[in-house]
Amino acid sequence: MKLFRFNIFFISFFLLIIQFSFAQNSIQYKNIFDIALSSSNNNFTSAFSWARLYGIGKKQKFKIGYGARLNIAFMNKKDFVTAPASLTSGVNNPSALFSNNILANYDTLTLEKGQINALNLSIHLQYEISARLEVGFNIDAIGFSFGKAQTGVFQSSIYPNNSQTKQLTTQNARPTHLNLLLISDNDIGSLNSEIYLRYWLNNNWGIKAGGTFIFSEYTTDKKLALDNDRFRYKSLQLMLGITYRLVKK
Repeated sequence: MKLFRFNIFFISFFLLIIQFSFAQNSIQYKNIFDIALSSSNNNFTSAFSWARLYGIGKKQKFKIGYGARLNIAFMNKKDFVTAPASLTSGVNNPSALFSNNILANYDTLTLEKGQINALNLSIHLQYEISARLEVGFNIDAIGFSFGKAQTGVFQSSIYPNNSQTKQLTTQNARPTHLNLLLISDNDIGSLNSEIYLRYWLNNNWGIKAGGTFIFSEYTTDKKLALDNDRFRYKSLQLMLGITYRLVKK
């Protein structure tokens, strides 16, 4: 709960900065529309996004903004592991980012295939290197996911009595409905983040390249070992995209 309140405070503070910037008479804002494709190791993600960026400072090279993004992630034969930070590192606060993993708590849900559709609000930061080149970062903050149920093989970290093999069972799972940015494994659901370089071909059209880091999460129909029902797959992918912008003053 404390981490959730911290996240709400951070997002509120971020929006106040945007509101303050917008209140300045000289503010410039840009509406950005993106289509990005990314992939790695039998993962494929398409992302369709809109963002509104506000220039800050006299030269307005630094930009801050918000937006919305639809992520459609496809995965083939992937191992989804225990998701909650309280199990993966034993803590559920920001220090989870620097904590060691407790491998004994890791269970695995193996899915032959998966598709998660996630619609999220996003936070954007960007810096203009030159008139045509810029570097940026964005991350999903909150939203929801939907998709078909999948049947997977669950491998428990708990050994059954008098057995040297881990317990295997078949389980049903659906995409975790709530998506919420907290910190590291404290995150809930399916979230996308990008770091990129963008080159503008002209005043309206640009291309971008970089990397995406994607959290994909399923929730099983029932609680399993360690009273857990959430399982996550993390994927670092190479990304290419095309951008269209509207500029207003």
